[in-house]
Amino acid sequence: MQGYYLRLALKSFGRNPGLTALMVLAIALGIAVCIMTLTVYHAMSGNPIWWKNDRLYTVMMDNWDPLRGYRQSFKGPPVEMTYKDTRYLMHSSIPERKVVMYATNGVISAGAVPAKNVSARVTSADFFAMFEVPFLYGAGWSAAADDPAQPVIVLSREENQKLFGGANSVGRSVRWDDREFRVVGVLDDWFPQPRYFDLNGGSFGEPDDVYIPFGWGPQLELLNGEETDCWGSEKLDTFKDFMASECVWLQMWVELPDAASRERMQALLDGYWAEQHKTGRFQRPRDNRLTNVADWLKYNKVVDTDNRVLVGLAFAFLAVCLINTVGLLLAKFLNGAAVTGVRRALGASRRQVFAQHLVEVGVLAVCGALLGLGLATLGLLAVHHMYAAAHAYLRGGYQELMHVDSVALLWAVILACAATLAAGLYPAWRVGRLPPAVYLKSQ
Repeated sequence: MQGYYLRLALKSFGRNPGLTALMVLAIALGIAVCIMTLTVYHAMSGNPIWWKNDRLYTVMMDNWDPLRGYRQSFKGPPVEMTYKDTRYLMHSSIPERKVVMYATNGVISAGAVPAKNVSARVTSADFFAMFEVPFLYGAGWSAAADDPAQPVIVLSREENQKLFGGANSVGRSVRWDDREFRVVGVLDDWFPQPRYFDLNGGSFGEPDDVYIPFGWGPQLELLNGEETDCWGSEKLDTFKDFMASECVWLQMWVELPDAASRERMQALLDGYWAEQHKTGRFQRPRDNRLTNVADWLKYNKVVDTDNRVLVGLAFAFLAVCLINTVGLLLAKFLNGAAVTGVRRALGASRRQVFAQHLVEVGVLAVCGALLGLGLATLGLLAVHHMYAAAHAYLRGGYQELMHVDSVALLWAVILACAATLAAGLYPAWRVGRLPPAVYLKSQ
């Protein structure tokens, strides 16, 4: 019976090709807009390392000016920490892994490849294991290489391609900031979006080009290449003054595998706060936080209200398209009411007429989904290329969000089937209620 209904639907499309095309296009446009908006929203609001959300925590302590808060928009402690606080906490054995880091810049060269400026992450050894960074060749360095700092370096896959043509460069040497470093690892493709572990360089910034042990920061007096916030009138004539100051510029993450370790780590923070408070520091109300990745993204407002409004507008546009489709379907079904009247006279029940027209609506839904997915793909590719064209001028990873993924495919099917079938319920019901006698007399 379904095959028969399908043949009737195809014949109906052939009788009104223009109206059919208009309905498919209306459905496709609504679905395409929703898919594009939801794809970007999903990418921006997602947790790139959700499976470790209950293990990874960023550390925050409120060392700020007692007369005013850090930032009114945050309503909480600074998003970064001072050098002296991270140095103390890094000696703790409570976390399974712990990372302190910041971003900087330097000049790199290898062999005949001319020197160029690259972004670098000054970080501790646990960075790669904690954030599950994939390696193409080699691995990261050991904790012993952090302090005292050893001349080892990890390259991104892109940087390894530029310096060594993509070959296995482990064991080879590069010059970074006029010092010789030995390559110990090359990352595989790794582009977490949002860049949750360090949001200061932009929530959707690109990964760094190279990674070096944290000890090189103080040793080479490498300045922070991203955000540094200071308060008060401290003397900052030297890099040592800066490291001893209340300036916040470092990100610290800890991996705590269970509730007991989280409680011990929180107790450590509170005990350290109490000791420092007695010496005159931490004059604001105690606010020491261990924040998991999901809450960290919310705290930093990675997905703002504008994105949610855009999703609402996209669904509003889909609703308008579906309302138009309801009118077009009703006009189409009523236009074929004479044929329906003949079927009713020959014994077809209202339920069968209703089912026949629902099959026709289902075919429209499939066609609209396929066309909508195609239009969404073209739209996302266009935006991707637009960002790629600006890549030479604006460093950022927004273009990586513009791709159709499995979630978009799922939304295409759900939106097309649910929305179009819902739109077709009334027209299909309405045509089944028409009295067949009126149309038989006209034949």
